Amino acid sequence: MQSFLLSVVSFILAIGILVTVHEFGHYWVARKMGVKVLRFSVGFGKPLWKKIAGEDATEYVLAAIPLGGYVKMLDEREGDVPPDELDRAFNRKSVWARSAIVLAGPLANLILAVLVYWVVFIVGITGIAPILSAPLANTPAVEAGFTEGDKITRIGGMHTPTWDTAFVAILDGIVESRETLEITVLTESGSEVTRSLPIDSRELLADQGDLIGKLGLQRWWPTVDPVIGGIVPGGAAEAAGLLPGDRVVRSDGQLVQTWTDWVHIIRDSPEKTLQIELLRDASPMTIALTPALKQLDNGTIGFIGARETQSQQLIDEKLRTVERYSPGVAFGKAVQRTGKMISVSLGMIGKLFTGEASLKNTVSGPISIAQFAGQSVSVGVDHYLNFIALVSISLGIFNLFPVPMLDGGHLVYFAVEAVTGKPVSEQIQIYGQQIGLLLLAGLMTFVFYQDILRILPS
Repeated sequence: MQSFLLSVVSFILAIGILVTVHEFGHYWVARKMGVKVLRFSVGFGKPLWKKIAGEDATEYVLAAIPLGGYVKMLDEREGDVPPDELDRAFNRKSVWARSAIVLAGPLANLILAVLVYWVVFIVGITGIAPILSAPLANTPAVEAGFTEGDKITRIGGMHTPTWDTAFVAILDGIVESRETLEITVLTESGSEVTRSLPIDSRELLADQGDLIGKLGLQRWWPTVDPVIGGIVPGGAAEAAGLLPGDRVVRSDGQLVQTWTDWVHIIRDSPEKTLQIELLRDASPMTIALTPALKQLDNGTIGFIGARETQSQQLIDEKLRTVERYSPGVAFGKAVQRTGKMISVSLGMIGKLFTGEASLKNTVSGPISIAQFAGQSVSVGVDHYLNFIALVSISLGIFNLFPVPMLDGGHLVYFAVEAVTGKPVSEQIQIYGQQIGLLLLAGLMTFVFYQDILRILPS
């Protein structure tokens, strides 16, 4: 329940910020173009808060449904306009002025992404260094010669200090349909080597799954002995008599070699009594342990309230890294990251239309986005800001789709007007809105359905 509430609150906060910025883009440029703004609403439906301010008595509204917003402007098509204000009506402005007003919303989202990335890169974002474990058998990584301990430092021309940046660079190569990726690594011996990783874009994007894993690349993680480091008071481990320093040897006769082995056994055994053989101060002993049942969003697991303490030092020493730059360099990195994410997004959209990528594998709905929001905010503010920047880019690009009801649809109408010299008829615009509404309703139904499939236990 706590994780659910965290996801909902962080999702609403993120959407509120992104919608406000998007609508402010429309609002600000409309004012600059001399258009009278009647209402600036964040959200739809019943107003929760309302204020009238400014020379134009603009109504500022915070509404109940936080999944969007709008800016209502003076327009003869939506009501009577006093003769002395006709020059301030949206429909009386030039096609270029109207285009600028419509384009300002998506551009505001892209500018926000740059600014957020800028702040993140100045403050620093924590990440995991892209160090590889042994590649998976019979995969492109084996063919390319990757070995355990390789640290990815550059992919193509992109510096990769973290796994996140490495993933973006790999995804960029996939959407560009490159046949190979030139990946520079620092080996454990200290040598810098460039390896050519073969990639097959169609195969990688055809099915669901981990793209990195399909290539055979695996993140290195320290192997930890099955030694109890700490006990949670009141848990199953304490009730069974486990103590810090106990080394687990077997569970129901099954050999336990690593902490990962131990975790898998416990998670797979909710409310099942296990006979645990262990060493305490080098002396063997056997105890009965019954993991409690713990409910997660995607099912149930066993839980005993015990933790290991060996890995943290290894992670801090070898894996944990902070990507941080001076303000000047950070701004360049922010522009580069935004540009790269736009490029990747447009590339994926292109592959959707050519059939090289599946819609169900590349589109996330509100439920998935809310889960991502909760996960990012639980990691830290830096990751939550990173999430906001990414969604802001997606929102900006989505609104530029040439679909009636979206900003991109209006821009298509204005383009036709610029070519023909006369506006698109109101009847055609009405038909367009109906078609656009059906398309958006169909898309929302599809992504909700896919979200539900993702969260249901398989």
